[in-house]
Amino acid sequence: MNAAPIATRRQPARRRSAGGAKLWWTVHQWAGLKLALFMTFVMFTGTLAVFSHEIDWLLRPALRVAPASVTGPTDWAAVAEGAASALPSAKITRIEAPIGRGFAAQVSAITAADELIYIYVHPTTGTVQGQGSYVGAQVILRRMHRHLLLPVDIGVPIVSSLALLLAVTLGTAFIVYKRWWRGFLKPVRLRNARLAWGDVHRLIGVWSMWFLAVIIVTSLWYLVESLGGDAPPHPSVDVPPTTLEGPALAARLGPSLAAAQASYPDLRIEGIVFPSRRNGAFQFQGQDGAILVRDRANAVWTSAETAETRLVSDARDLGLHQRLGEAADPLHFGTFGGLLTKIVWFAFGLALTGLCVSGAAIYGLRIARGRDGRASAKDAALAVWRGMGVWRWVSIAAIATAFILLPGLLAGLAG
Repeated sequence: MNAAPIATRRQPARRRSAGGAKLWWTVHQWAGLKLALFMTFVMFTGTLAVFSHEIDWLLRPALRVAPASVTGPTDWAAVAEGAASALPSAKITRIEAPIGRGFAAQVSAITAADELIYIYVHPTTGTVQGQGSYVGAQVILRRMHRHLLLPVDIGVPIVSSLALLLAVTLGTAFIVYKRWWRGFLKPVRLRNARLAWGDVHRLIGVWSMWFLAVIIVTSLWYLVESLGGDAPPHPSVDVPPTTLEGPALAARLGPSLAAAQASYPDLRIEGIVFPSRRNGAFQFQGQDGAILVRDRANAVWTSAETAETRLVSDARDLGLHQRLGEAADPLHFGTFGGLLTKIVWFAFGLALTGLCVSGAAIYGLRIARGRDGRASAKDAALAVWRGMGVWRWVSIAAIATAFILLPGLLAGLAG
């Protein structure tokens, strides 16, 4: 006599559970589908940006050196003097160490015609190998990915706000994918396209959860920074501007370098900022004991005129807010561990790009399938296009903006 009432009581609970699951699935689908085109673009450009320096190396022969010809650490003074001698009328703004043994040192300079250029110099001989435009793969990919070539205060909030959608997709994935922890070794079933895409999507998803979380957290940090929550500035010091220019200024790098090394012997110098019209200091930037910080976090400031050390900045002395701000870039692009972490970040960046594509494919194949359970690629693509609704035009407008503004970037930085 009690069997019927018990069954009656359980039935509404099952309906509520099914209704809740359907709601979360709808939320997951909406967050992943509506801006799928825009999300794919941002993911893909960010993935390529991880190896943007290497892409420039492939495209610019002057950036390459024979590894066997590099006989020691970067000879900063020789690099500066070589670049200044080759272009005595140019104003050197920065020197960056090679990122690998096959790379030249990279000298940023402004020509007499007000053109931003790179001068590529052999890191140990100081021989100038050539020059190239400031606008290369590194600049284009990073700026497209970061702010769509829009003004930073407009573009960064637009792009980084995608982290909110990513957070929704990640959170709801744990709900809609039951027993997700069993999916790490689950094989892909190839019986039909929809089943295969679904298995691929879930397989990529479970393996990429940690990486997606990193991208979400760092992107949210960029959003906070763009809305006024950026960290306090790093320590700095005012040094009277110098009247030295060209080869005369480059010749003063040697004494300042010796002073910086004496003041901070454990600093592994990765870049040198040259004096500007407002400040007459060399800034020697690099790495020491602090983890997940950019080179600028550790620095020695010296007077170009006197070679006197004016400030020593150690990243370990920075506040929590500053350290969080410093950690965002190394974590977002995977640069903190050299080539190994960049390979990992590139691979998982492709995986997240694949998640965007496979999620849209699942939706299209489900909506477009006929009575036999199959759907053509054309019908599935059309279903995705319609499913995006008005948001497809938002995605297209965002992507088109980056390409429309690209000629302006090329013209503007070319003087």
